[in-house]
Amino acid sequence: MSAIEVKDAFLVHSTDEGEAAALQGLSLEVPAGELLVIVGPSGSGKTSLLRALAGHIRPSTGKIVVFGEDVAKLDERRLAAFRRTTLGYLDQHYWRALSPELPIVELVGLQLALRGWEREAWRSRAEELLAAVGLADKAAAAVGALSGGEQQRVALCAAVAHHPRLLLADEPTGELGAGDAAQVQQLVRRLSQLVGCTTIVVTHDASWRDVADRVVGIRDGRVSDELRVELGSGETLVVDERGWLRIPDEVRFRVGLGERVAVESRDGTVVLRPVAEARGEVTSSPAGPASSPRATRRLRTPVRVQGLSKTFGSQRVFDGLDAEFIKGKLSVVTGPSGSGKTTLLRIIAGLETFDRGEVFVEATPVFTLSEREASAQRRTTMAYVSQQSLLIDDLTALENVELSLRLRGLDTGTAEAALEQLALGARSAHRLRRLSTGERARVALARAIAADPPIVLVDEPTSRLDEANARLVTSLLARMAREREACVICATHDPVVVALADDELSLAQ
Repeated sequence: MSAIEVKDAFLVHSTDEGEAAALQGLSLEVPAGELLVIVGPSGSGKTSLLRALAGHIRPSTGKIVVFGEDVAKLDERRLAAFRRTTLGYLDQHYWRALSPELPIVELVGLQLALRGWEREAWRSRAEELLAAVGLADKAAAAVGALSGGEQQRVALCAAVAHHPRLLLADEPTGELGAGDAAQVQQLVRRLSQLVGCTTIVVTHDASWRDVADRVVGIRDGRVSDELRVELGSGETLVVDERGWLRIPDEVRFRVGLGERVAVESRDGTVVLRPVAEARGEVTSSPAGPASSPRATRRLRTPVRVQGLSKTFGSQRVFDGLDAEFIKGKLSVVTGPSGSGKTTLLRIIAGLETFDRGEVFVEATPVFTLSEREASAQRRTTMAYVSQQSLLIDDLTALENVELSLRLRGLDTGTAEAALEQLALGARSAHRLRRLSTGERARVALARAIAADPPIVLVDEPTSRLDEANARLVTSLLARMAREREACVICATHDPVVVALADDELSLAQ
């Protein structure tokens, strides 16, 4: 029996620049009792699908049926009843569902009390759920006395207390550390089975596949790929009824598939080849700054740190730190939060002072430079991509990259290619306010790639990206280092980035 049936759902909304499609003919069936994990990059349509299932937005065309109810056709009264009886909802902003003035046992039982349950009955249900998530001894505690992971467990209990038939979870571990996230994942699985509900989790986090029955990928508003855990098979791409197939960006760029491919079918196999290859010509990755020749960089060690010490108030961040960063290599700086990863990048960029030691950039001691000279050095020798992208919302993605090049006194001809390399070619004419968080992060990185500087400093480049785009970005940084002889220094905690790095400087305390 299908709990959910989505058929050819389109969701089009108006923007200042015209119509934009969040869903583009999406079709999906979810069996009752399944724990389905939906993954995909920011802007792919994941949250739009979740909101449509809950009836918060209506599809422009197509059908969305949840336990026999055509959600788009429900009037407001029936929709409210549907949400109250059928749905449970959990998101990453768990504190929004938790009133700070109530003990957590009352927070979990609140919906039941409002439905007229006797006090003894709703307290019994709430205590049962809290015990199931390991919080029985904290039933009388206030929310403020709990950790973030514990608060999310309380929010999970509250979401399933009324035994919903469908639990919708939007990035439920997005604000949690790895340990708390793993615990919440297991608890979502356990409580879904305990109350007997179908569960859909929307996430960027690939580790959710460990508890899923099925993992579905969404790209460009359509289902693009699927992994069925119980079959033990690898990931498969999805071909819809009209024959549309979405080839992942990381695959396209790895093999050099451009806008045209030749299709061959033989012996039950379909082969896609770049058109140039089909003609017997040599193909390569899309043209751009990271793949074109350039004069050899000057210094083997363009960044060198000697005896660096830095304190913030009473906290010592560095105490005699020594490090060298080599051209032609992707170097990562790792360590827990507060260990100084971002501070080190800012010191190298001349944006942060230090107490003692020496920092040399292109053989120039940073501490000897005036603010004007440090600014000139950044403009001519490096790109610094911070976690705050500092993009201009009223400009398009392409205009943002071109503006950065003009401020550096460089030709703007590399801007389009840089966006293409980051799978943003189709979004280059879109204003920044229309782009997702992950897409904006890639535009910021495109500014650095287009400028092709000898030194590139990048702070947590994959923190807002799904796994596929994280691999794409990391591969591009590695290529930029090796093919362009750039010195790329990346502050990160992402194992995907660390795995592809040439050198690692650990700041673990």
